[in-house]
Parts: sequence; structure tokens; C-alpha cells
Amino acid sequence: MQRLAFKMQLKSGFREEYIKRHSEIWPELRVLLKEAGISEYSIFLDEKTNTLFAFQKVTGSSGSQDLSGYPVVKKWWNFMADIMEVNPDNSPISTALEEVFYMQ
Repeated sequence: MQRLAFKMQLKSGFREEYIKRHSEIWPELRVLLKEAGISEYSIFLDEKTNTLFAFQKVTGSSGSQDLSGYPVVKKWWNFMADIMEVNPDNSPISTALEEVFYMQ
């Protein structure tokens, strides 16, 4: 099991909309994430900076950011593009974070 963390940027004023969209995550996207080996996925918001911090437990070497080849992922990115900072393909701009401490 691998733990992955990354950060993304929410556009100002979209906290409630981001929460709403994720509370209604599409079933086919949830299934894909589970099938890809993502057993846990949490996203936290720093409201002062609008920084989103994401954490995943993953079986294997890939997380959700590596699923760009799936149509449902591209559809989700397009759905979220108006409220997040994104790349030209509408994937969220994300920065991988290095784990520097872990206590079990």
C-alpha cells in the first residue's frame, strides 16, 4: 500500500460548489477509482489560500492523477474546470507532495 498526497487550487468563492459536486460524485467515477486500487481518498481545504490537499491510499504505483486515459475522468475534469485551476486539457493543476513524516 502506498500513500500519495498532492495539492490543487480551488478558485475563490467556490467552496460550497466544490463540496456539492464531490458529495454527488458519479458512481462510474467512484467505481473506476476503486478498480484502480484507490482504497481511500480524502480532500481537505485550506480556506485562507483555497489550497486543496488530497490524500490517497493506493495499491500499486498510480493514483487518481494517472487515470487521464479514461473518458469518465476527462468528463469529470471538464465538469470541474470552471471552479479549479486547470491545465489546457482541463486536468487539475496538481503538485505531488513528498512524505517527510509518517507515524503508524
